[in-house]
Amino acid sequence: MKKLHVSCRINGEERDFEVAPNRSLLDALRSEIGLTGTKKGCDVGECGSCTILLNGQPTNACLVLAAEAQGAEITTVEGLQGQDGLLHPLQECFMQCGAAQCGFCTPGILIAAKALLDANPNPTEDDIRFAIAGNICRCTGYTKIVDAIAAASPLVREGSAS
Repeated sequence: MKKLHVSCRINGEERDFEVAPNRSLLDALRSEIGLTGTKKGCDVGECGSCTILLNGQPTNACLVLAAEAQGAEITTVEGLQGQDGLLHPLQECFMQCGAAQCGFCTPGILIAAKALLDANPNPTEDDIRFAIAGNICRCTGYTKIVDAIAAASPLVREGSAS
């Protein structure tokens, strides 16, 4: 099978890679690019563990062909950390609030939360719950996750995040 050339920007860096036409963006990120923070859960768009930002929009990477990323801007969980090595306020608040249990869903939830705070830096609890509704956590009742996102909100508003 002939491979396709894809050029895109991932976590602020220009990336070029070759993929089979039927390869998902999730599999390409993990295998061709080596960014394994984005998790492969259900592989059918139900669990949200593979959530990335694709041109600023939260997207299930398992449902997008890698070739569709041509020219796109992609942010994965690895891209949340600042160039200075500091964690994003969401990551800090997840640690402080104990919002990660097994951690499998955490990358997708962090990305969904970033998309929310980028669009609405002062969300209500309902806004937060709606924004992460596509992300399944099998370990918790979501209370600590919602608390962590709410705690990060003022830090993002103050401009602490990139």
